[in-house]
Amino acid sequence: MPASKSITVDLGPQQASLQRHLKSGHYNDAGEVLREALRALDWREAALDELLRAKVKASLANKKPSIPAEEAFRRLEDRHARKMKAAKRGA
Repeated sequence: MPASKSITVDLGPQQASLQRHLKSGHYNDAGEVLREALRALDWREAALDELLRAKVKASLANKKPSIPAEEAFRRLEDRHARKMKAAKRGA
C-alpha cells in the first residue's frame, strides 16, 4: 500500500455525522470513519455495476424482437396523452 498522504476536507453538514460516529466509540479517529465510508461507497458501486451487468445480460438474452426507438417514443407519447386526458376529465 502506498504511503498515506494527509488531506484536508470540508465536510459541511456531514461533520455532525463524523462526530456522531467518533462519539459512538466504534472508530478511533476520523480517518477510520472515512476509510469505512469509502469502502461502503466502493461496495455500493460494485453492487450497482453487478446489477446493471445482469440487466444488460438478461436484455441481450431476451428473444422478443426489439422495438425501434421511434415506435417506443410514439407509444410513450400516446400513453402520456391518454393519461393527461384522463386527468383532465377527473379534475
